Amino acid sequence: MVGLLPLCAVTVFEGELVRKYPHLNDELRRFLAGRPELTVFIHDPTQTGYAGRRLASILNEKKLRKVLSKLLDENEFLSPYGIRALSLYHAEYPYVFHLGDQEYRVSYLPAESDTSMFGGNSNWRGPVWMPVNALIIRALLQYYTYYGNGFIVECPTGSGRQMTLYQVAEELARRLSSIFLRDKDGCRPVYGGTKKFQQDPHWRDYISFYEYFHGDNGAGLGASHQTGWTGLIASMMHLFSSTTAEQALELGKMAAVIETAAIARSAKAKVAATAT
Repeated sequence: MVGLLPLCAVTVFEGELVRKYPHLNDELRRFLAGRPELTVFIHDPTQTGYAGRRLASILNEKKLRKVLSKLLDENEFLSPYGIRALSLYHAEYPYVFHLGDQEYRVSYLPAESDTSMFGGNSNWRGPVWMPVNALIIRALLQYYTYYGNGFIVECPTGSGRQMTLYQVAEELARRLSSIFLRDKDGCRPVYGGTKKFQQDPHWRDYISFYEYFHGDNGAGLGASHQTGWTGLIASMMHLFSSTTAEQALELGKMAAVIETAAIARSAKAKVAATAT
């Protein structure tokens, strides 16, 4: 996951400041021209994208595509239930190093640790975490408002299925949401093989927000009351059910502002209706 985090260091600027103060653009170009080493390994912030937007990103387009090819590979990070914390590649090829006469290895573990060294859990060695998945989705939407529909990637990698970055973000949200939704057999992946929670009518619809999730089957792991970061799933589901790709592209960050205002109006109306 550490190798994926540079993807998240991204922000799109709508250009209001440069339109208001045109000389700032010249100042930025002059600053960068005198320090060419600053843009050798990052995206050139002077390049304009869709609707004249600017992009501040560690990854340029070439590197972004390279990272996405790994991120969206189902043999690596892409799980049926979101992005894994460690690549599935390491299940067969663990990372091994030697120190003195001792061998150390890190292998992919989708759930709890198989060693007591970490206190019985393997938090970052394979499970799905909601907060970093949310950061990745946020980043993909940022890139989408800059590159637009002309930036297409294969998702999953090797599938031949082409998607825009908005569609990729939506697909990740769909996979994360499926952790909590009933599958074709009427079971929720979040409860794994726990029959009490899967079948008992008094329990089956009371959904717990676990700390992290099994990287292969989506079962909830760790603390079962993480209504903080795991509660982000509600925001993701609402976002993609109420905002279209066209709105995101045309309105940029204003799409979120307008949606937030609509939510506030709706909540206010419900309170008023309840009061009367």
